[in-house]
Amino acid sequence: MLSGRLVAIGPILPDDLARLFAWGDDPEIARLNEPYLPKNVDRERDFWLNPMGDPRRIFLAVRRIGRTELAGYVQITAIDPIHRSANLGLLIGKPGDRRRGYGQEAMELTLHFCRSHLNLTRLSLTVHADNDPAIALYEKLGFVTEGVQRQAQFIAGRWVDLQLMALIDPARRQNTPD
Repeated sequence: MLSGRLVAIGPILPDDLARLFAWGDDPEIARLNEPYLPKNVDRERDFWLNPMGDPRRIFLAVRRIGRTELAGYVQITAIDPIHRSANLGLLIGKPGDRRRGYGQEAMELTLHFCRSHLNLTRLSLTVHADNDPAIALYEKLGFVTEGVQRQAQFIAGRWVDLQLMALIDPARRQNTPD
């Protein structure tokens, strides 16, 4: 487990599954990432616990310091050890826990984990183009916008643009034109 001042990131545990299922089955929370679809308990368990040991993905629980309950999660997917890249995703589940610094610290710990333990150089993510707080956080962490996928998702009756962002470890950046 990696700890900061506010949160720690570590493994998803079987006890976390009920909360993860509830978040995934809540249309208001699901719309932050994808269109809402009813969830299947067995598929969700396999998704989160990764019983087949897929090395291309790591899911990390975000817990507030001193608490065992789940505050959110970080997903590291499409891990490519040859190109030293991966995609990131973040969710702080409870609306009351958002904008308190938990997401920022969870991402800072994740960036450290990706660089120091996975030896990754390029980290990318997609974010809804109208999610100004998330975009501001990612920019604060050094992510830059690389493009926009217009009308990429249809969520809750409307089209949503996706903003593509990436961070290249400054210590590993090559002298190439941007």
